Amino acid sequence: MTKITIIGSQQSGKTTLAAKLGKKGNVSDFTMYDFAKGDKIMTIIDPTGYPVSVKPLISSLNLSDIAVLCVPPTGLDAYAGECIICLECMGYRHGLVLLTKSDTTYLQAIDELKTKLQKITKDTVIENWEHMTISTKTFDGMEELKEKIFSMGEMIDEENRKKATLPTRVIIDQSFNVTGIGCVVLGVVIQGTINVKDKMIAYPTRKPLEIRSIQMHDVNVKTASTGARVGLALKGIQSKDIDRGHVLSLEEMVSDELRIKCKLSPFSKGFNTGSMLHVFAGLQSSPMRVTSIAENGNMVEKASPGKEYTLQLMGTKEISYSQSERFILTDLDEKQRFLGFGSL
Repeated sequence: MTKITIIGSQQSGKTTLAAKLGKKGNVSDFTMYDFAKGDKIMTIIDPTGYPVSVKPLISSLNLSDIAVLCVPPTGLDAYAGECIICLECMGYRHGLVLLTKSDTTYLQAIDELKTKLQKITKDTVIENWEHMTISTKTFDGMEELKEKIFSMGEMIDEENRKKATLPTRVIIDQSFNVTGIGCVVLGVVIQGTINVKDKMIAYPTRKPLEIRSIQMHDVNVKTASTGARVGLALKGIQSKDIDRGHVLSLEEMVSDELRIKCKLSPFSKGFNTGSMLHVFAGLQSSPMRVTSIAENGNMVEKASPGKEYTLQLMGTKEISYSQSERFILTDLDEKQRFLGFGSL
């Protein structure tokens, strides 16, 4: 199963492309589409709530394995640039750059755009991503795109098999009640393996539960491993007790305070002691105030772009996270909202 998020500017044709790739499914601040042909299964996510909010962008990318950055013949705009900075902050590993609306321009212009993009993205996580072209009108190049995505998916499946024996963590993006069944959640197994009758805990609320049943693409299964998108019927918990971003696990850290080592993006404006940031951990987020900034062991008042610091943060609510969590720092009041990233 391959999960992709299609990102880029609003004029890049990304939403048209997402709708062409699969059948429309769940809609919230991101829209999901499903494609299945034989043993090839793909979930496509379009963060339609972006750029109004960065939350659907971060959530979509956390639920996916592959990012497809759509760039029209006019090139990158401010939002596509922000998408690249988001990918950089997340340390995103797999993706490709898709040059859309290829029928509206000529070959030389496409080659010039590729060269320009390679210069702009040098030293970023997308520096070596493959460039492909597609028409979002006639959809020439669609089959090549699908084959490329599935080829990348096979490589990611191999990576996921190595994570199947790790402690199980399931990240939740939807929760609702089904008559006669009870609490049902949708999410992704981000590591480990989940089984029917497993006893787990929902974090950060620390509520115990049992896995009543597991579905993958509307088919009942007994087990699901790393990378699987699942529907879970849960026993011992109500849907109102689980929100997007909650994690099913046996052990998570839970706190409203963080002490993290962070690196700021060179494209951010930095921040000061006392600044209020918005911190993302997976699909969870919380406003957090910067209570101290240290650089090389010395306390400073300001964190500057492109530098590394140790931050002490105080939040307004508890969030859960693992030892290997990557925290994304944002300032929602700035034009370019991604500040950088941090880890424990």
